[in-house]
Amino acid sequence: MDVLVVGAGEMGRWFARSVGAAASRVAFADVDRAAAEAAASEVGGSVVPLDGDERADVVCVAVPMRLTEVAIADHAGRAREAVVDCSGVMAGPVAAMAEHAPDVERASLHPLFGPENAPGRIAAVTAADGPTVGRLREALADAGNDLFETTPEEHDTAMETVQARTHAALLAFALAAEDVPEPFGTPVYDGVESLVAEFLSGTPRVYADVQTTFEGAADVAAAAERVAGADHETFEELYRSARE
Repeated sequence: MDVLVVGAGEMGRWFARSVGAAASRVAFADVDRAAAEAAASEVGGSVVPLDGDERADVVCVAVPMRLTEVAIADHAGRAREAVVDCSGVMAGPVAAMAEHAPDVERASLHPLFGPENAPGRIAAVTAADGPTVGRLREALADAGNDLFETTPEEHDTAMETVQARTHAALLAFALAAEDVPEPFGTPVYDGVESLVAEFLSGTPRVYADVQTTFEGAADVAAAAERVAGADHETFEELYRSARE
């Protein structure tokens, strides 16, 4: 099974490393050829032109989510057996794969972790199953990941809270918070500070993609306004409501 990874960023490299044991060859194609060469050197693969016509058994699209559907349209036809993506959004890519690669196996994969925290849980939509997608799932499981099946609708709805609302709340806190001397920290504050530090260690473009893809941030803003405008009794009611 030879694999072509379109996108030589962290997620493309993670996919190549994770399925490498099951692959006879891994090649990278990227708009930045230097990035593709670095990825190939890192995982022991090769480089092919992004605008070329070289085909592979498996094509994995691992580009920023805002570009995924275009990349699928451009490259899904290079797959002989299966096309997959690992962009983090599912409804659009699953539909694009069905349109542009109707005759091969298809799956959308979302690792619910950053590559530096691998292995972990992977949400999967198997749109068109078969032996090649089965081998990919086995390879990812053998690499220590826990895959679970979902639907595009269930996944994208969950991401409105898991990603968009969570990230908006953490960024808003980071922007509003002032420096506090260390002895004043409480368990709740220290916990939030730790989450904020982890959140802010990421890539701004990735988090901006999430906010422009999934709704939810406005709900966090509306809730914050309710909290800010609450009197003593109303605050208690909001607190109880959240706890329930």
